[in-house]
Amino acid sequence: MMNACEVSGCKTEVPPALREQQVCVLHFTLSVENSCSSMRRETALGNAPHERQREIMKFIAEHGERLARVATSGLPLTDDLKARILSTFLTLMNLRENLDRSNMRSSFGRTSQLLR
Repeated sequence: MMNACEVSGCKTEVPPALREQQVCVLHFTLSVENSCSSMRRETALGNAPHERQREIMKFIAEHGERLARVATSGLPLTDDLKARILSTFLTLMNLRENLDRSNMRSSFGRTSQLLR
């Protein structure tokens, strides 16, 4: 049995892979992209504690996996939704890359301070 998206005014059905989130594909991708932009700002300075970095890595893995399940589930997706899914994958990848660069910068900063 399919449920309707819980976002007010949206009547789109929720695919099985997103049943736990209770949102349609469009609103799931919008939510992931919004969260990614917040996390990118949070990590931009390289001051995120190690535990927070682990939480972000877990977010990337879980949401990427869920998005892959949606994309490969056989649901009929419009070209616009396919493009949005690909864009969201790219956003997740960019967040991961940003986190890696931030770690490299902060590691370099700590190393150069120790050498002085």
